[in-house]
Amino acid sequence: MNIGIDMMGGDYAPLEAVKGIREYLDANGTARLTLIGDETALKPLLEEYKIPATAVVVVNSTQVIGMHEHPTKALKEKPESSISIGFHMLAKGSTDAFISAGNTGAMLVGALFSIKAVEGVIRPTISTLIPMQNGGTGLLLDVGLNADCKPEQLNQFAVMGSVYAQQVLGIDNPGVGLLNVGEEEGKGNLLAQATYPLLKENKDINFIGNIEGRDVFQSKADVMVCEGFTGNIILKMAESIYDISRGQQIENDYFNRFNFENYGGTPVLGVAKPVIIGHGISGARAFRQMIGVAEKMIETKVLEEMGKKFTS
Repeated sequence: MNIGIDMMGGDYAPLEAVKGIREYLDANGTARLTLIGDETALKPLLEEYKIPATAVVVVNSTQVIGMHEHPTKALKEKPESSISIGFHMLAKGSTDAFISAGNTGAMLVGALFSIKAVEGVIRPTISTLIPMQNGGTGLLLDVGLNADCKPEQLNQFAVMGSVYAQQVLGIDNPGVGLLNVGEEEGKGNLLAQATYPLLKENKDINFIGNIEGRDVFQSKADVMVCEGFTGNIILKMAESIYDISRGQQIENDYFNRFNFENYGGTPVLGVAKPVIIGHGISGARAFRQMIGVAEKMIETKVLEEMGKKFTS
């Protein structure tokens, strides 16, 4: 198992990435790690944090894609950037997964055009973990990749989310809810109304019906489906809960679970190989968790299991 890491992406690169690797190794992580970045910046940090040469391979990159650069243009004009090299290695099979806390747009474009989509998938999606009040964890998708969707896409998101919840989160027969403005069938806008019967007839999921905004944190559904416009608003609102609790110096076990670093990054679902996108302000803990997510996705072959659903 070989996991590629963009060491130059993120506001605190490459220091926090190196510290995250140290934490991963201290937790007995066994994956081989390919570190893509500026060798002159990386080597002193690897020595300082005593990263053994047997655990990592350093691949030099001479360019960096900035956080605000145009994704497609940057990938084309900077072939020696850490993100471009990372996707090239993933595409040709030199690595089994790729992680970055760098330019989100470039990561999405790279995932969509460098890595083959799972056969039968209309559009890949990105998801996020939602802490439930009962101590469990739910999955919300899409959270920003697809701002506008068709009913068939939401139907596929439900399948991909269910497989991920089963294989990676360990939830048996996860309940799928359609995020809506009311619980009754027939509620909602045209998209929700057209999606409901598709989910209801889908034999590959455990559809429980519509759920409302007040249900998102209440464990009513394990997998919550919506278009990326709504999902991204919910994601950012959830992030603000942690920020507010920190600002008010509120110590609460549940609110602490909204810290994004607990979960690492966002996996892209529907592409053939694991791609994990981290927050731009990711610290060591987030990098350690991202490596763990990639490791679990590889071990469970979750993307292959998704593919079986769409090719059967």
